[in-house]
Amino acid sequence: MNVFVLFTEGGLFGMAVLTILLVLLLFAAWKAPAWVKEIGQAALIWGFFWEFAGIYQMLDVLQGLNDVPISVIYGGAKVALVPVMYGMLIYLASLVIILVQKPRL
Repeated sequence: MNVFVLFTEGGLFGMAVLTILLVLLLFAAWKAPAWVKEIGQAALIWGFFWEFAGIYQMLDVLQGLNDVPISVIYGGAKVALVPVMYGMLIYLASLVIILVQKPRL
C-alpha cells in the first residue's frame, strides 16, 4: 500500500505530529539519548489518542445515518487504526535505539 495514502487516511494533523515525533526521536538518539524513551512513549500515546478521535468522529457520522452497510463501518475502523500502527512503529524504534545505546558489560 502507498505510504502517502496511509498518511492521508490516518489524518494529516495527527500523522504530521507523529512524523515530527519520529524526527525528534532520531535527533534525540544522536544528541539527547535520555529523551528517546519519552519521545517514543509520546508517539504511542498520540497514536492512541488520534485513533480514538477518529473512532469518535466515525461514530458521530454513523449516528445520524439509518442504514449503514457493515463494510463502511469496517472501513472506518481500518482507517482509525493507521495512526496507532504508526505510533507503535515509532515506539518500537525508540526501544531499539535504547537497546543499541545501552552500555555493554
